[in-house]
Amino acid sequence: MSKTDKPEKKSKRGSRLFLAMGAIALLAVGGGGAYAMMAGGLIPAHAKEDNNPRLIRKGDSDPFAVGESEAAEVHGDGGSEYRTAYYSFADGFTSNLKGSDGLVQLSLAASTRRDGRVLMWMQQHELAIRSSILTVLADTPEAQLETVAGKQALRKRLTGAINDELVALEGFGGVDQVYFRSFIVQ
Repeated sequence: MSKTDKPEKKSKRGSRLFLAMGAIALLAVGGGGAYAMMAGGLIPAHAKEDNNPRLIRKGDSDPFAVGESEAAEVHGDGGSEYRTAYYSFADGFTSNLKGSDGLVQLSLAASTRRDGRVLMWMQQHELAIRSSILTVLADTPEAQLETVAGKQALRKRLTGAINDELVALEGFGGVDQVYFRSFIVQ
């Protein structure tokens, strides 16, 4: 009788082990499939919402519009598909130039194709941005401002300085270009 009991115990143990291994395999396959679907975007993962300023197409309304005028905006058909908004610094900038007795006096405007939050941030943080702009101007040699290429390089450096300041303060830059409204070197 003991000989007949042993085979039954082995088959019960074997079937239990087989069931346990099958359950583990199913869990592994299901977990792997769920991971693959999340990685592929079929199942949304628990992700932080992107709350950065968005590009605004011509003709679309800006959910963060700043000081809209009464006149309707009319855009041309060509050029960029996105509208451009401008921020003009109310006061001009005067700075000495690096390595010379020369001075630069200029007034600036900046553009963005993103929503009005960028313009709001520029207004809110104008003091910090002005400080960064003056630092860039003071680090500019007079010879650089004698050529068109030098002035374009300065515009890029000023754009970078504004964006760096906005990223540090708000986590996002958004300024596309800086423009000279006036420019005098003395």
